[in-house]
Amino acid sequence: MLKYFKGSFFITIIGIILAYFWAEHSNSGSGFMALFVVAFLSILEITLSFDNAVINAIKLEKMSNKWRHRFLTWGILIAVFGMRLLFPIIVVAAFSGLTITGVAKLALYDVDKYTYYLHIVHAPLVTFGGAFLLMIFLSYFFHEEKDVNWISFLEKSMLKFNHVKYVDVIFSLLALMILQHFIPEEQKVAVIMAGFTGIILYLIVDSISNLLEKAAEKKAAVMGNCAKLGFVGFLYLELIDASFSLDGVLGAFAISKDIIIICIGLAIGAMFVRSLTIYMVDMKTLKQFLYLEHGAHWAIGFLAIIMFISTRVEVSEVITGGTGLIIVGAAFISSILHNRKINQLNS
Repeated sequence: MLKYFKGSFFITIIGIILAYFWAEHSNSGSGFMALFVVAFLSILEITLSFDNAVINAIKLEKMSNKWRHRFLTWGILIAVFGMRLLFPIIVVAAFSGLTITGVAKLALYDVDKYTYYLHIVHAPLVTFGGAFLLMIFLSYFFHEEKDVNWISFLEKSMLKFNHVKYVDVIFSLLALMILQHFIPEEQKVAVIMAGFTGIILYLIVDSISNLLEKAAEKKAAVMGNCAKLGFVGFLYLELIDASFSLDGVLGAFAISKDIIIICIGLAIGAMFVRSLTIYMVDMKTLKQFLYLEHGAHWAIGFLAIIMFISTRVEVSEVITGGTGLIIVGAAFISSILHNRKINQLNS
């Protein structure tokens, strides 16, 4: 098991060293406090993204070894420097009218002002992420052809809508329409546009992914090889990771105002999540634990709702991460009990 996490431990050691010396450089004597903050942020990221690892594993099983490797290398660079460092800066620049360079300077030298601008863009950001995640949840339970149901009475009821075209889009738009009634007038347009963008982006990426997956399956039937996804599958995973990371990135500023310390802490957590994903794929965890996939999608649905709620009410990261862990944990326990029942019947 350790071989899957050796890269994560290496990143942790490098991160700890960088965090200590950066903190000492910024404020002499604050090095050890920075290490505590980094550790807390890393645990927070892992907690918030555990269900993300399960979803990643589902898609990663269909990808070639080359793209799995790229998910751990290129993917971690995109996740850390793209989503957790550059993306908030770009978004703040777009909404504030400042240049990207100007916002980057604020993030490093005038954190209070940067946090103020980040607070302004909070509602559109989490609405985008919430809409994207809600589409993942609804598409799975409305359209996925499943032989197994975990929460049977709910999941069977949802499958009855399978014949309704774009039912997932309809429910997502209804959620946005309800949400906009609680949004201040000056933010309504930005929030609705962000939600639409999340829905449309999901439809585009999912459609391309499905088309390529079917093409790969046809090729596999002819060539006798396993169907594998490449760049589009990788892009899909990065977008899912981006949606999951939004809440964590924004919440991290409640713990620390230093963007470098935040980036290091979240990077360590993101690396462990990716290592866990690869481990689950190689160990065939999803096949061994029948309801884990269902639990992860239910957790995504609740996270989407929490992100919508957080546009108006501050939601603690403890609630966000704890909800996901409880749901996925319940699915894990249900899977173990199911396996025991099967073993007893077979013995």
